[in-house]
Amino acid sequence: MRRPLIRRLTAFAAAALLVPTLASCGSDEDDAGLVIYSGRNENLVKPLLDELEEAVGTTVAVRYGDSAELSAQILEEGDRTKAGLFFSQDAGALGALSKQGLLQKLPPATLNQVEPAFRGSNGDWVGTSGRVRVLAYDPKQVTKVPDSVHELVKPEWKGRIGFVPTNASFQSFVTGMRVLEGDEATRTWLKGLKANEPKAYENNLKVMDAVGSGEVALGLVNHYYWYEQVAEKGEDKVGAKIHFLPGGDPGALVNTAGVGIVKGSDQADVAQKAVDFLLSKKAQTYFADETKEYPLAAGVTTTTKGLPPLKSLDAPKIDLGKLESLQETLKMLQDVGLV
Repeated sequence: MRRPLIRRLTAFAAAALLVPTLASCGSDEDDAGLVIYSGRNENLVKPLLDELEEAVGTTVAVRYGDSAELSAQILEEGDRTKAGLFFSQDAGALGALSKQGLLQKLPPATLNQVEPAFRGSNGDWVGTSGRVRVLAYDPKQVTKVPDSVHELVKPEWKGRIGFVPTNASFQSFVTGMRVLEGDEATRTWLKGLKANEPKAYENNLKVMDAVGSGEVALGLVNHYYWYEQVAEKGEDKVGAKIHFLPGGDPGALVNTAGVGIVKGSDQADVAQKAVDFLLSKKAQTYFADETKEYPLAAGVTTTTKGLPPLKSLDAPKIDLGKLESLQETLKMLQDVGLV
């Protein structure tokens, strides 16, 4: 039996009110040996999860949705949830479940495959791949790229910045700034960004296109969008370039996708096999080759041309599990008028 849910609705769970209804695909959840709630985009990970079924030796059903929404649903479902494994796009959603004691402790052999910075401090989730926040820029318009997101509130960037305020990675970055610099400083920065009239886009690919075409001078994105476009089109046809921010700037946040086993699930044994598969050389190579992310398990390195080694990045020092306060971030973004 699963343990009862201590608090049926948290501030984080309220995020479920702000996102669309879940979509489910794969095998029927009632008949599956493993049910995965996946906050990772279906287009990115479906080929890998299709192979997972053979690796774990049973049928697998995958429910795709927004990571915050899925985490909120597990919180709300409690012992009624069908999920055996939570595959999150970002660490904050895993942190929300960990905070409520809804994830099972992972064995040391699993945890030790990944650096401590990319796994839960409670030992109940582990990162599977990493991505870093960067500035995309148009070299025709930008001769000196800012070295901090704090520079983006200067008058010279008014109307020249593209971003996706509804994107989970942008919101995780804002949450990271709140953790690193406090709510007051973050709110002040957001107000300054709002005053500079940034252009909102529906997704990061459109931001990349806007920068590449010269529609905006700068874009706030994850690194892999640029590398995917380069692999598809060639660097000379992308137009945009990217800049990795130095000095532990909050805009250089390295976030991680990751997995946790839902505590009390009767799928725990097969879920552990799934975790092991996602940390295997085969899966880690998939993240490196296909999604252009950073593989996190020891022994696998990036194969993406020109991508700097993960250890060379000057990222801010932060407990990624503390990115769980999404609802507070959403409220702040609403208060300043960015969403």
